[in-house]
Amino acid sequence: MRDAQAPAADRPVVPAQLAAPKPLHDPDPYSTPPYGEPGPWAPAPPFQHPAATPAHGVTTPAAPTPAPLSPAGAPTLAGEPTPTGTPVPSGTVSAPGAPIAPGVPTAPAGHAPVPPGAVPAPAPVPGPWQRYDPWAAPGPLQQTGALVLSTEQRRARGRKALVAGAVVLALVSGGIGGLVGTYLERNGGVGTVELPQAGKEAAGRDADSVAGIAGRALPSVVTLHVSGSGEQGTGTGFVLDTRGHILTNNHVVRPAGSSGEITVTFNGGETARAELVGRDSGYDLAVVKVKGVSGLTPLPLGNSDNVQVGDPVVAIGAPFDLAGTVTSGIISAKQRPITAGGEKGDGSDVSYVDALQTDAPINPGNSGGPLLDSKGRVVGINSAIRSADSGSELDGGQSGSIGLGFAIPINQGKRVAEELINTGKATHPVIGITLDTDYTGDGARVDTEGSEGGPPVSAGGPAARAGIKAGDVITEVDGRPVHSGEELIVKIRVHRPGDRLELTVARGGKERTVSLVLGSSGG
Repeated sequence: MRDAQAPAADRPVVPAQLAAPKPLHDPDPYSTPPYGEPGPWAPAPPFQHPAATPAHGVTTPAAPTPAPLSPAGAPTLAGEPTPTGTPVPSGTVSAPGAPIAPGVPTAPAGHAPVPPGAVPAPAPVPGPWQRYDPWAAPGPLQQTGALVLSTEQRRARGRKALVAGAVVLALVSGGIGGLVGTYLERNGGVGTVELPQAGKEAAGRDADSVAGIAGRALPSVVTLHVSGSGEQGTGTGFVLDTRGHILTNNHVVRPAGSSGEITVTFNGGETARAELVGRDSGYDLAVVKVKGVSGLTPLPLGNSDNVQVGDPVVAIGAPFDLAGTVTSGIISAKQRPITAGGEKGDGSDVSYVDALQTDAPINPGNSGGPLLDSKGRVVGINSAIRSADSGSELDGGQSGSIGLGFAIPINQGKRVAEELINTGKATHPVIGITLDTDYTGDGARVDTEGSEGGPPVSAGGPAARAGIKAGDVITEVDGRPVHSGEELIVKIRVHRPGDRLELTVARGGKERTVSLVLGSSGG
């Protein structure tokens, strides 16, 4: 706020030499700034703080005493000595004829004077804009403390920022992954397709596994192709010894007759001609021999008497000429009496087998193949199947497997094979009776008439010596029930000639047990 001007009559007369300010330096004869004429390089006047205007009638603090004029009448600059030798206070200018007593209240310029004795009003507190001095030296920066975070707060804020960043990254990644997955699904992927696959593994298998058993047995199993007399057939066999003997079924080699051809194909693909050593239709077994073949590996023979129902078994053969086919199953039953064959009508080609029953799939072409136990030993020779549309039959027909397969026990096969190799024929155990085939009751009945006009009980035979007569009914053999004449034959042929049997015989409503020794007849 500007001060009011005093009347012209009261203004002090200032000499001309004091009217203009004296340059700080002598004039530069070359007029070189900033030492030339006073101009824009002159020092700026000091900054003056604005002051608030007090209310009318309010006592204000005493105004600074004007500095006394110099003898020449000019104002005295602050800080310079006066004629009396007392320095003038800074910020004051003396004026002639205007002495002010200390402590006398005065009024601001343009206001009424303050009456004597009045108490001056307190000076107003300057506001922030009044205290601000842009030219003042900067002071130290200060903070109130409200924005200063503690170490735990900074850590918490950092954790929140980290979690938020992870969430944002997961959302962005999920969105990108979803878009990429959708694109690949709709467009069939990128580049060529390469499917995952397991690496190469060792070929070895546990010895008692199906694969382990098959791996050891297959080199000893062969496929037979037989032709002759307008017939041909395919079957299976297995090596008995290193001399080239191979065991198979009689119905496999029957088409060859006496002048047919038998070809043996080994698992490795080698082939060889074979000749018939001997065969027996009653046991449905035959032995052939290959020549000129070395390095044969015989299959080990087991013991069929040790087999139990439920034991695992493996069958190998050439069903429908598919050589080297391996199937597995269990022993479903033991001592299953079956008959097969009978195409001739006179019964000379009927086979009587006290068979092992298995559910291992057996089909046409499996005939003569081995039935192996869990140790890879032969316990049976696969021979017959039960088809859905017929009774038990040799698998030379074209019926498929329904899980009812039958194998000749290896104990019987071993005995017959040895006889065929050694003598060319097999012997059959007999008791010397003729059976009544028309009898429908339980058991096997001795006929009242013999075959071809002979007696029903052979004179001097085993049955005659045991006291068996015509019309007697045999109900048991060694304690095992007998339900028919065919079953009696099966149970007798399980044994060797010379074995002793215990028979239960019924006559006139009474039963008695007799003992006899089996006789022998040529095959």
